[in-house]
Amino acid sequence: MNEIRNYIENNKERFLNELFDLIRIPSISSESAHKNDMVRAAEYWKKAILDAGADFAEVCPTTGNPVVYGEKIIDPSYQTVIVYAHYDVMPVDPLSEWKTDPFEPVIIDEKIYARGADDDKGQGFMHAKAFEYLMKNNLLKCNVRFMIEGEEEIGSPAMVEWCKKNKDRLKGDIILVSDTGMIAADIPSITVGLRGLTYLQIELTGPNRDLHSGLFGGAVANPINMLSKMIASLTDEKGRITIPGFYDDVDVVSEAERTALNKAPFSIDNYKSAIDVAELFGEEGYTTIERTGIRPTLDMCGIWGGYTGEGSKTVLPSKAYAKLSSRIVPHQDHHKVAELIKAHLEKIAPPSTKVKVEVLHGGQPYVMPIEGKAYQAADAALTEIFGKKPVPTRSGGSIPIIATFEEILGVKSLLMGFGLESDAIHSPNENYRVENFLNGIEAIVRFYLNFQK
Repeated sequence: MNEIRNYIENNKERFLNELFDLIRIPSISSESAHKNDMVRAAEYWKKAILDAGADFAEVCPTTGNPVVYGEKIIDPSYQTVIVYAHYDVMPVDPLSEWKTDPFEPVIIDEKIYARGADDDKGQGFMHAKAFEYLMKNNLLKCNVRFMIEGEEEIGSPAMVEWCKKNKDRLKGDIILVSDTGMIAADIPSITVGLRGLTYLQIELTGPNRDLHSGLFGGAVANPINMLSKMIASLTDEKGRITIPGFYDDVDVVSEAERTALNKAPFSIDNYKSAIDVAELFGEEGYTTIERTGIRPTLDMCGIWGGYTGEGSKTVLPSKAYAKLSSRIVPHQDHHKVAELIKAHLEKIAPPSTKVKVEVLHGGQPYVMPIEGKAYQAADAALTEIFGKKPVPTRSGGSIPIIATFEEILGVKSLLMGFGLESDAIHSPNENYRVENFLNGIEAIVRFYLNFQK
């Protein structure tokens, strides 16, 4: 099938330029200042879908950012693939650590550097280009529906209601997603499991105003000190989470599956070197692969309070804050976990303070069976390109909407991603290999050709 690769190579510059125009739109969903940019990105996706050959596409208003819906119905009796992606991106802070402008994509050492280069504009746009190839060459023998959202990075709140309202036109056989990664550039993989997520914010209040640290220090509880002690108590020296009931519903993975997971190529030395740490830490009794795939976590994603400006200010603050993220595994429920964490924090807050815990967002964990037709089509597609069978993996990351799709639409999702750990998603200097972008387009084309047989 050299025709596929020839088409991709002949259109490479155009594909990249079109992607770059999408990346240049600073569609940061968590920042209200970018509300108009969200609409611009949605309109761009609508045009891309129509230009690729869809019969119909529209930008659908929601209670939040718009959802882009498009479709190509070849024959109502044929199988239907639903393509999901998101056009929103993470904030770019700290901007000082970027080596290039985060919204002006550049190619350095055959990598695209920009916010969204991988997550998820680069990976999502592969689907538009694969669809274009199939349409131009009259090779599509199944129906395709697109749903591209703008709130994945903040938990997809509007997408849930949109799916419920549009359930009738979202009928399909598989949801195809590229928002995950591969084990290595030469080792293809298919993500068969995602951890869920619950995300909370803590506000701890002490005195009714900021106080002079000399006049009041030692006599009044400092909210920053108290919050720090509370946070430290949430895990023990063995990496176990101490919240009562937290592990009650955790899936116990069999020894056979644990053995299989650990057969994936992995170098601890390379892992440590890539993130520049001398030692790893995690729950005792589990390997790094297991800790990031099949075990739950609890981490502080931010902590602040008091004076943080230049120089000094001798202040005992009135308030201290923290943001808490917990990754959960199959059988855990993010609503239940959030309530466990909230109740525990309220219980351990010292009497000298008042605590407020707000649940910001969350999503359920997800597992994909490997026996189905869609998985086998992806397996064959990746084998054809890489010359080796892909490894089924469980990702430590979360895509909250994936489990929701199954709950609302009754459709499983196939997670066929092409990102790498070195792509630095969510971090400064996010990047995406041009080769992975092009291979992804070809793999998606081959998926369709295998799936629609």
